[in-house]
Formats: sequence, structure tokens, C-alpha cells
Amino acid sequence: MRLTTKGQVTIPKPIRDRLGIGPGSEVEFVATEGGVQLVAVNENLSQEEKLRRFNDVLDRMEGTLDLGGMTTDQYMEWLRGPREDLDVD
Repeated sequence: MRLTTKGQVTIPKPIRDRLGIGPGSEVEFVATEGGVQLVAVNENLSQEEKLRRFNDVLDRMEGTLDLGGMTTDQYMEWLRGPREDLDVD
């Protein structure tokens, strides 16, 4: 894919179809550690499609957080700090 002198690229049809975008659709480019992600902004998607996309994101995130052996409770305390409003013996 080649960038035009105006800084434009053509989004391939399979990607446009998957995002449900067409002429006049609004998109954002989000910088990530691995490059750039294209995100459709004003989507008129079915609940089923929104759920499918959400599950796709969760699947890609699975296994990416290393808690260093901490339990969920230990991690939450590390993240938030100790809870002084709880009576813990």
C-alpha cells in the first residue's frame, strides 16, 4: 500500500467490509506499541457484531498480562493501594 502525496491510503475492501465502513464513515488511527490501529468511529452495527468484535479484542488480549504470580486480590491491592475502609483482621 502506498501513501499519496496528500497523505492518503486506500483501505482494502475486506477491511472496510469487516469494519462496516464506507464513503462518509468516520475512522480514527490509534498509535499502538506494534504500529497503528484503524478504528471505525460512528458505527451502526448490530449488537451481535459489536459482541463479536468485543470478543475478538478479548481473545487478542488473553495471556498478555503477567501478574508475576500475584493473585487477583494481591494485584488489585497493588494497583489501588490498601483499602482502609475494610475491617481486615
